[in-house]
Amino acid sequence: MYTGKLVFAQVMEHMPMKVFRRCVQTYNGNHKVKSFSCLDQYLCMAFAQLTYRESLRETEVCLRAQTKKLYHMGIRGGIARNTLSNANKVRDWRIYADFAEALIKTARPLYAKEDLGLELNNTIYALDSSTIDLCLSVFPWALFRSTKSAVKLHTLLDLRGNIPTFIHISNGKMHDVNVLDILIPEAGAFYIMDRGYLDFARLFHINQASAFFVIRAKGNMVYRRQYSHAVTTEEKLCGIRCDQTIVLTGINSKNAYPQQLRRIKYYDSKSNKTFNFLTNNFTIPAQTVADLYRYRWQVELFFK
Repeated sequence: MYTGKLVFAQVMEHMPMKVFRRCVQTYNGNHKVKSFSCLDQYLCMAFAQLTYRESLRETEVCLRAQTKKLYHMGIRGGIARNTLSNANKVRDWRIYADFAEALIKTARPLYAKEDLGLELNNTIYALDSSTIDLCLSVFPWALFRSTKSAVKLHTLLDLRGNIPTFIHISNGKMHDVNVLDILIPEAGAFYIMDRGYLDFARLFHINQASAFFVIRAKGNMVYRRQYSHAVTTEEKLCGIRCDQTIVLTGINSKNAYPQQLRRIKYYDSKSNKTFNFLTNNFTIPAQTVADLYRYRWQVELFFK
């Protein structure tokens, strides 16, 4: 019989325990704790995440079914649904938030040179949100609709490694575009967004911060073409239909974004759909703009 370490224990070996203990000590997480420590709580929740458990009850049943292996997983305290529930409710969430930030700082440099198949050295981010439904009676503060509650998870994903670098949790009524008021743009980075984030005043703020964006245009956008760039035969075969320099002429939009924009029309033969992309970068190839938006789907996979 194999007597080596469990797979879960091998994965958890990579945890920087000194950093975790420092986070616990900073917020006095183990104060008056006798048996179920912050480390036990973290390991239980990590197990639930890695094994796709959907509830505390399911997590408890899975762990208690293998009671003799809990010690070898690093869990010293007893497993009970009420104990785990109270720990999640009472203990300071900043312990795990600070620890997550430390893990992100460690992980990002490891993927900094990951090849995305694009001739770009810039950092590339995908921004999106996901609505998480909640019970109205348990979470009345997160009112979403008249009969249900929800929160929104706004996530900025570094596409090199698919690592979240910014997460904001709001009530379900917060519109996606408002998160751009919280986000601090990184100079030289690309931000890939869908049409829900189309606000020209906020996009101009990204432009003023020397960052770049790629976003889909809405069908009712009012603009004037200033120049049409040549599209090669090879680009046409790949789906590029036009590459234009435009200025906005709408009553409000021209004041919100007074500078030039680049509009790229792209036809996707697989889905038989046509897309209109807007960007403030005029140097990269048009095909790269379309490829960048295609990579945005990585954030959809992250939520799933």
